[in-house]
Amino acid sequence: MSERSERPEGRAERTDIPTDISEIPVDPAHPVVQPGAYLIELIPMPVADIDRAKAFYTDQAGFVCDVDITPADGVRIVQLTPPGSYCSISLSTGLPQLEMQPGSQRGLHLVVKDLEAARQELIGRGVEVSETQDLGGVFYAWFADPDGNTWALQHMPWRK
Repeated sequence: MSERSERPEGRAERTDIPTDISEIPVDPAHPVVQPGAYLIELIPMPVADIDRAKAFYTDQAGFVCDVDITPADGVRIVQLTPPGSYCSISLSTGLPQLEMQPGSQRGLHLVVKDLEAARQELIGRGVEVSETQDLGGVFYAWFADPDGNTWALQHMPWRK
């Protein structure tokens, strides 16, 4: 297992990585990957400062930090998951295949049951969220991370 050192504000610098697959617990809530399925589980999020973005997503947007690793010199990967989601975002540095202009990700959707409650929760955490818009029976409110990547809170009333 890797050593774990602390960053400012108690954020772990590294995530312990099991050296033996038997050390990884099975998560019964995680979806099974069926033959022929293509599950979207990780979306790269281009940011200029990983620590600033990680703080925004965990402290203000309420995401959970699943992984924060430095697997090689100059490489860092942080994986964050919105509450209740199977799909996460990754903040990374040192991986040329994931390089994008910070702030260039647009319109990722977070589907919510109660749009006004979700708006108020984010606003209460210091996130600037737009007023709700009705776009033909589907309701949206928008916000951005510190780099300008944009997100939509989306409510579709017919979804259970």
